[in-house]
Amino acid sequence: MEDEADESGIPATVLDAYKQAESRLARSNPGCNLEWELLAAIGRVESGHARGGDVTADGTTRNPILGPVLNGNGFANITDTDGGEYDGDTTHDRAVGPMQFIPSTWATWGSDGNDDGERNPDNVYDAALSAGRYLCAGGRDLSSQADLEAAILGYNQSQSYLRTVLTWYDFYKEGGADPVPDGSGADPGDRSDGINTPSPSPSPSESDKPGKGGKDDGKGDGGNGGGSTPSPGPSDPPPDDGDDDNGPEEPAPTISDLRVVSPQSSSAYTGADFAERPKVRGVTARGAGVSGKTVTFTISGQTGAVFAGGGKTASVTTNGSGYATAPVVKAGQLTGDFTIRATTGGGVSPVDFAAEVEASYGLARVGDAALTAAAGGEFGAVEAKVTYRGGPAAEAPVTAAMVTEAGEQNDKGPFFKDAEGNPVRKLNLTTAGDGTVKLPTIQAGDETGKFLLLLTTSEGVTLTLELTVE
Repeated sequence: MEDEADESGIPATVLDAYKQAESRLARSNPGCNLEWELLAAIGRVESGHARGGDVTADGTTRNPILGPVLNGNGFANITDTDGGEYDGDTTHDRAVGPMQFIPSTWATWGSDGNDDGERNPDNVYDAALSAGRYLCAGGRDLSSQADLEAAILGYNQSQSYLRTVLTWYDFYKEGGADPVPDGSGADPGDRSDGINTPSPSPSPSESDKPGKGGKDDGKGDGGNGGGSTPSPGPSDPPPDDGDDDNGPEEPAPTISDLRVVSPQSSSAYTGADFAERPKVRGVTARGAGVSGKTVTFTISGQTGAVFAGGGKTASVTTNGSGYATAPVVKAGQLTGDFTIRATTGGGVSPVDFAAEVEASYGLARVGDAALTAAAGGEFGAVEAKVTYRGGPAAEAPVTAAMVTEAGEQNDKGPFFKDAEGNPVRKLNLTTAGDGTVKLPTIQAGDETGKFLLLLTTSEGVTLTLELTVE
């Protein structure tokens, strides 16, 4: 058995291929959260890291790495799908290359990982990127333990295989990997391609070692189908002949993206319902709608806005086409901006909707001429308008009062006159049918300086005007 230092060594080119695949998928599919250590774990089990790094400078294996013939004799029975192009067998398929793809699966997932214009299952860069894409199938988030295990089982439907890969995965996650020269890496036996591979410390049980399930040993665990027989959708898996490793079932669709399908900004008046309801569509990486998944809408902000029913959080299940619509949003009594966020978990980026609550009642002066008068004289006409949800507020009560800077009623400066001609500094008025209110003539008084006129509606909306007596 190799010591732990030897076990941590990965041939430099092979290790670079794993890390490049991680980097590429971090850009093209960040929601998957693939880590190179998972590719290393599978590469160790499938081929001993390309048979100890027996590869050329561009990452191509010097000698073919082939799994057992898939002829139904202890393994899956898969009739030839590639005319022998990759595996040299025109009768049955065989798993091919460092990551052990069967030809029919390579036809779906094969990728160009080293940008040489070719997709070659015998090239470790191509194979590593393809394996990464395959593990991310169905919008999986590999930071989720459930998705991680589903991905590994999708690569090989065997519980012993799952345990072994997870053991190596933890081994590399905890201790990293040391690059060693190509061709000098450990070429452990009992690999999935038919040679023995020991497991890292702490070792799983003997039955958990890579390759031990290659043939049906009567323990009910099945085998690994000759190393790896990945066959993700949309490719068709071989018919079930009782071998657990005929090929994986296509993973259940998961949401990889939330798409906005309603306006991302809306407004409503205080106390009113928002006309627009936030709506998203949960889709897979290929854009297909995903049904039966939970989308949570959450209101943040201090305006008092809530969903119908009174809460600030609402969970909605996507419909058959992947759409989820938030409940009606009810504006509070405070004006301002707030946000409605849609989330679905699993590393999927949230979607934010901007919302604004506007005052139902408005109060504004009509005209903008300076309000100035000479001592002992009169101010010109002062007119204001009250609105309600954008329209005129007819017969709306308005109070006009002369106030100090502290907001208290002033007992000096400008004033109104009552019916008897006596000075008054507070009046109760009512708007006309068009929402306007015309103030009686304002007398300047004898004291010069700046004074304040405060208009207030019954809803507490205020407007302060400055009066200058010269």
